[in-house]
Amino acid sequence: MKEAELRQLLHDMTLEEKIGQLVQLPGYFQNEGAVTGPAGDMGLTQDDLRLAGSYLSIIGAEKIRKLQTEFMVRHPHHIPLLFMADIINGYRTVFPIPLAQGCTFDPELVKEGASIAAREAAAAGIHVTFSPMADLVRDARWGRVMESTGEDPYLNGQMAAAMVRGYQGDSLQEKGHIAACLKHFAGYGAPEGGRDYNNVELSPRTLREDYLPAYQAAVDAGCEVVMTSFNTLDRIPSAANEWLLKEVLRKEMGFSGMVISDWNALQELLAHGIAADQKEAAFIALRAGVDMDMTSPIYTRNLKQLVEEGKVPEHWIDESTWRVLTLKNKLGLFERPFKDADEEDEKALLLSDAHRQAARDCAEKSFVLLKNKEHMLPLQGEEAAFIGPYVDHQSLNGAWSIFADDQDTVTVKTALSRHPKTKNVLTAPGCPINDPDQPVMGFQQPVSPDSLDAEAALREAVSLAKEAKKVVLCLGEHRECTGEAASRGDITLPQCQLRLLDEVVKVNQNIIVVLFGGRPLDIRPLKEKAKTILMAWLPGTEGGNAVVRTLLGESNPSGKLSMCFPYCVGQLPIHYNHLNTGRPYHGDCHAGRFGSKYQDIPNEPLYPFGYGLSYTAFDYSPIRLSADSMTKQGSVTATVTVTNTGDQPGTETVQMYLRDLAASVARPVRMLKGFQKVTLNPGESREVSFTVTEDMLRFYDRSMQYVSEPGDFDVFIGPDSRTENTARFTLV
Repeated sequence: MKEAELRQLLHDMTLEEKIGQLVQLPGYFQNEGAVTGPAGDMGLTQDDLRLAGSYLSIIGAEKIRKLQTEFMVRHPHHIPLLFMADIINGYRTVFPIPLAQGCTFDPELVKEGASIAAREAAAAGIHVTFSPMADLVRDARWGRVMESTGEDPYLNGQMAAAMVRGYQGDSLQEKGHIAACLKHFAGYGAPEGGRDYNNVELSPRTLREDYLPAYQAAVDAGCEVVMTSFNTLDRIPSAANEWLLKEVLRKEMGFSGMVISDWNALQELLAHGIAADQKEAAFIALRAGVDMDMTSPIYTRNLKQLVEEGKVPEHWIDESTWRVLTLKNKLGLFERPFKDADEEDEKALLLSDAHRQAARDCAEKSFVLLKNKEHMLPLQGEEAAFIGPYVDHQSLNGAWSIFADDQDTVTVKTALSRHPKTKNVLTAPGCPINDPDQPVMGFQQPVSPDSLDAEAALREAVSLAKEAKKVVLCLGEHRECTGEAASRGDITLPQCQLRLLDEVVKVNQNIIVVLFGGRPLDIRPLKEKAKTILMAWLPGTEGGNAVVRTLLGESNPSGKLSMCFPYCVGQLPIHYNHLNTGRPYHGDCHAGRFGSKYQDIPNEPLYPFGYGLSYTAFDYSPIRLSADSMTKQGSVTATVTVTNTGDQPGTETVQMYLRDLAASVARPVRMLKGFQKVTLNPGESREVSFTVTEDMLRFYDRSMQYVSEPGDFDVFIGPDSRTENTARFTLV
């Protein structure tokens, strides 16, 4: 539809119709024959349902085509619905969780995963996905770290932009593309105590330097929708924060699309103490710039009265309605209201061989080899026993894989049974996945505990371990222990799994742990007792195949941690790009007193950001700089030679960090500013170069101006954030 026609449509709509466009209703409302149940409880009428602009979490081409047809017939101006859903790391073909995807350090790979998710979701009738989540995460207690790509602003920005490009393609009207919704704006990844929905306290400088850049990258990539966060920032909930949504998001960041609240967030303004009643909540949210109200009755029940009372100018309604209509028009819904919903395409695309292959490839590249003492991996044909609750567990998809079917997931045991080299491998669960006295709550109801005789399972596991040359222990936290509302104060493994480890190590010292989960964990017992640890995260539909191929050496681990593993929960929040303090401390926690340190634990994480081993080894030459100084208009090139010194091919992620040695405000000890992946054969060397430009050196100075300042800078290039391979240049 041409813009003039769209303007005329807006002009012709009644106030009730326009308000309807600003409302998203839960999909289950469509199952109600009359306005009863939840819809009735919200005080909605048949007219409210008839005029709604969007529905949430309705899927399936046949269902959506039928619903869209019926809806458009009833609507006075035949305006199509928007169908939105959470397609986080795949629709039916599930990729690794976003945190694991961050470990690939491969934006193009992540883009392809988002593109595949979009093709499947579009065929099922979805128009908008609530992804990417660009929230910076530094506290592993927070369950939603699994939806982020990690703790670094630069890496998160690269990944968020890649996801947007993958979902949206070059045009939303092209087949197989859907609109991306950036979330959660802003600062949602820093809740106090790591507790979901909690208050966020960030200084303006920290907000702008660390937390906003990834959102900006997604906006620059063209994301069409932004979702507000649940948290307060500066004690104002994001859905009521006019400065955040209008000054920062729209004016400073240049976002022109639609803003939607998170689930029921406008109703929650009452609990926050920001609004005295629903009418005030509606006024505050619309004034702040929230265009669409997700699943609450706030807009539906109050906006018309506010306009009639003269408290809300109708042009506020018009502005938000225009943004909703514009999105529908960009998707081509006025001409093609079903867009790509097609039952035959669903059959062809969902879980296709090509999509499964891509998911397996992504999983393999997301695995992080944390330890490999005595080269326990790859397996060389030795008799190995596979033990642990994750050997035959299908919950490999992540908590937000709500449209996936676990029956489609390949477990480790299934993969072993299908592989020609491992058909007769012995397996045993060893223990339940969770302690019996620690029930796990899913999104809707408690997770059914494993029906397992724990003592008998432990005896069987120990018996197998005695006879095997090596033991592969498949351990980890349940997927429902991460995700929304899954904050934890204890991030160790369940006691039943630690007991299994203790009993097995008594009879077999050759322990390889494959660790599953959605967050960095306190894994000190594993580091102490296992010779090898492979972090597999929640790897998705093809997880079992990816794990087995990696264990056998058919895939060489190349993942690097996108979020560090803490030594223990007492360090949290923790991140590599911290400030130095006036009393920096790098030594033994038991030596000296007056440093910035703990008395009982180290300052450093167990495994740092950017860390990850390979089945081969890489050597880095000293850094060579093209010049020892640069002007603001110039640049410096930093080069290293990377050599594969091992005996098999491997891929290394070469990382560049910068440090400003003296500035008008304290600067982090180092900041990631570039990375490149190189694949080398044994004995092969390659030069890797990074160009440092003035924009990489900018920060918010004492006057909150985004500038660079003359002075000395250190450049670090190496395999992870701890590298001391450094050279110095001066900005003049």
